[in-house]
Amino acid sequence: MLRRILRWAAALLLLAIAGLAFWLYAPDKPRTALEAAYPGEFRTVLGLRLRMRDSGPRQAPALILLHGFGSSLDTWEPWARALSAKYRVIRLDLPGFGLTGPDPTGNYSDERTLAILAALMDQLALPKVALIGNSLGGRFAWEFAARYPQRVTKLVLISPDGFASPGFEYGKAPDVPLMLEAMPWVGPRSLVRANLAPAWAHPDALPDAVLERYRDMLLAPGVRRAILDRTRQTVITDPAARLRSINAPTLLLWGEQDHMIPVQNAQDYLRLLPDAHLVRLPGMGHVPFEESPAAALAPLERFLAQ
Repeated sequence: MLRRILRWAAALLLLAIAGLAFWLYAPDKPRTALEAAYPGEFRTVLGLRLRMRDSGPRQAPALILLHGFGSSLDTWEPWARALSAKYRVIRLDLPGFGLTGPDPTGNYSDERTLAILAALMDQLALPKVALIGNSLGGRFAWEFAARYPQRVTKLVLISPDGFASPGFEYGKAPDVPLMLEAMPWVGPRSLVRANLAPAWAHPDALPDAVLERYRDMLLAPGVRRAILDRTRQTVITDPAARLRSINAPTLLLWGEQDHMIPVQNAQDYLRLLPDAHLVRLPGMGHVPFEESPAAALAPLERFLAQ
């Protein structure tokens, strides 16, 4: 009798595991379908097939917009439409994300990303640009301004990354939890929503279309593996000296209800950047350009017009 009960328990456990695996499993989506749904121009830059969009008058002052972790150039769509009336607006899927996808070199260091950005500017014959970056893209923006000061006219940092935080110590690659090893095979909508919700001040207002786009970009071929590789390779160092070296006028935009990188972190940047001021965005979170694009755009337009 006990043996029979144990067999039944084992069978039920296997069924439960199989059901969980079925619920979690999500294969990559076909690239052709994703490229049809999310248009863009593709350029080969330092051996990487880079997805980008380039809008607005070609002779106007140029802006380059850099998205955050797990995102894509599409995150900027409301701002790009508005800004393209006066500026040349360039957006790209950063290496390892979106429809740019995996870097064939397997190198996701900051140095590689900054070199790709500089090479893209060279291809587009842009000696100088204003850089706008959010979160991870914010870190790339200020790192670029520190490395190539002559190429950045203005700097806009929206809840930027760059300082040590739980799980990210200076000079040390993060410990990747064992359960994250399953990332290349999972992607249920509920899990994507749970990870995206803290970026919004009002998660209940997160549109289904935005959720689907983030999930589509996560399921683009090779992206989940690339995200895991990037995480393993991320080694940050104390940014103080590099931030002090930046001479570009800098605008910090920060949602007051940012649950991912709190607005209090802005004080670190204000303390170190020589020419920076902060605009706090009430009722907004980590991605104000998606959550409240018109309200968040106003201080940016004033800064760019100065």
